[in-house]
Amino acid sequence: MPPYPVPLGFVFRSRAKEEKAPAADKALVTDSSETRDPQAPKGRPTPKRSVAQAQRRSVANTPMTRKDAAKRSRQERRAALDRQRQALASGDERYLPARDKGPVRRFARDFIDSRFNIAEFFLPMAVVILILSMVRVPALQNAALLLWLFVIVLIVVDSAWSGFRLKKRLNERFPDESKRGAVAYALMRSLQMRRLRLPKPQVKRGERP
Repeated sequence: MPPYPVPLGFVFRSRAKEEKAPAADKALVTDSSETRDPQAPKGRPTPKRSVAQAQRRSVANTPMTRKDAAKRSRQERRAALDRQRQALASGDERYLPARDKGPVRRFARDFIDSRFNIAEFFLPMAVVILILSMVRVPALQNAALLLWLFVIVLIVVDSAWSGFRLKKRLNERFPDESKRGAVAYALMRSLQMRRLRLPKPQVKRGERP
């Protein structure tokens, strides 16, 4: 018999609580010793590297709204048009439209720009002929009609001769490259006044391309 009476609570106390208490103390010590990411939410451990990278990728790949996508598309289109406008003035091949790119098209432009073309004076001559035809003088009206026919014949003959010479030069200069549409491209350019042509002429008149 013990010298002092033993309380019943001591005899019948739960051993499970006694076993859980040291484990809880260890867990507290272990959790307190872990380093915490300064950017991690308070009271949470530092996330693993793979988890953090996945979170960053998900944020970066978040789809834009329709308004943001339309705004970016407008900005890109405006920048492309600005580069194209500058290229048409400077002749920079990198940003020219597709119809003006390539050495064949460049040579065709230089060939037309290096010579006088009757077709480029078509617009001012047409204005003069129109004014003469409006004057109510039969002689002037007949002269305007004859002048109109004469100008048309000159343009056709000059354009045919220019196209023939250009085609020959292209075959000599670019025997292995596609020259499809280059002659028609050059003849359409010859119809424009020299100062209004785009891309801007890069050679002087009389200069051999």
